[in-house]
Amino acid sequence: MKKNLKLGLFGFGCVGQGLYHVLHETKGVKAEIKKICVKSRNKQRPLGEDIFTFRKEDILLDSDIDVVVELIDDAEAAFEIVKAALQNGKAVVTANKRMLAEHLREIYDLQQLHNRAVLYEGSVCGSIPIIRNLEEYYDNDLIKSVEGIFNGSTNYILTKVFDERRSYDEALKQAQALGFAESDPALDVQAFDPKFKLTILIAHAFGVFVKPENIINFGIDRISAVDLKYARDHSLTIKLVARAFKSENSIYGLVAPQFIENHHPLSSVRNEFNAVSVEGAFAEKQLFVGKGAGSYPTGSAVLSDISALTYDYRYEYKKLHQENRLTFTNEATTEVIVSYSRTGDVSVTDFEKFTGGFQGNGQQSMQGIVRLEKIREWSRRTGINVILAPGSEVKPLVSVEKAALDYA
Repeated sequence: MKKNLKLGLFGFGCVGQGLYHVLHETKGVKAEIKKICVKSRNKQRPLGEDIFTFRKEDILLDSDIDVVVELIDDAEAAFEIVKAALQNGKAVVTANKRMLAEHLREIYDLQQLHNRAVLYEGSVCGSIPIIRNLEEYYDNDLIKSVEGIFNGSTNYILTKVFDERRSYDEALKQAQALGFAESDPALDVQAFDPKFKLTILIAHAFGVFVKPENIINFGIDRISAVDLKYARDHSLTIKLVARAFKSENSIYGLVAPQFIENHHPLSSVRNEFNAVSVEGAFAEKQLFVGKGAGSYPTGSAVLSDISALTYDYRYEYKKLHQENRLTFTNEATTEVIVSYSRTGDVSVTDFEKFTGGFQGNGQQSMQGIVRLEKIREWSRRTGINVILAPGSEVKPLVSVEKAALDYA
């Protein structure tokens, strides 16, 4: 039986306003917003004052409210709201990917303890229904890999840099002006945002809860003119790619920019669009593409979760309960092109296999195979940029060592 839901909304920024509009444009969802909790008392808002409150208790302790919709920026405050909502018998819808990535195991346990659902389709890749697909369509498929473009802000910036030959700073300012990037863009351009999303997808694709700090991320904020020239000279583009895959009983994951060939499916994904490629043993490879940034794409994903709650839908975390227990590891290698300006910052000895180098305009570059932990080390040092080589894959270290031994 479809329910009529009363909603309590935390936050009325870009996504909150998008949700309000799509909810009132959609006639099929039986839900209404009863109260909106906001922080700033002086901000001008497009709705009457009577719907707003500055006290979280007005939502959390209201017995008429069935669902708490959490859409604020503060990850720790968001987690406290989610926890309190569940303790008070309310279901939750959230789009806070950082909060989810940092507390996903706890949120899973709280759902079991209080028998209430937490849904978060809007937290990963905007309008692409990837979590629900992993839960339902791929529930019994043996997922081999999940990868793609998970951040609309950086994809917009890279598109402008390549298609319109804008500078990185120009493209970033334009993304901020359009609301695709925050005033402090570090979470996006340093690849923390797609890492949080990858953390969430690993739980649903492989049944493994990973702490986000265990996943190595390298952003796009260090890309130089030399990197761009290399891409154009070789008919390549650059995309920020998040990837996770299973090999035997291990899960591997990485977020880093990569040189992409023009024939690659991700090369045509432009502007604020995201793309997720899922490869299963039975369904094989499928590509999902949709807008990943903006108030309406994310607002529509949040609305889909609200609609699902009218039917008592909840995630079952089916992969978590399968018999084969998997573990996450960074014991892997990949081929990179690393550029730097200070002599001595990078050495041939940093590579498992060194394949060559070049220099120009004050920049030096080296290419070869490195361990993932070397990429983490370089990410913590200034003046070094890392881009995965065209066609490069992440390969388990054990298989690389075995192949070398077999060859010998």
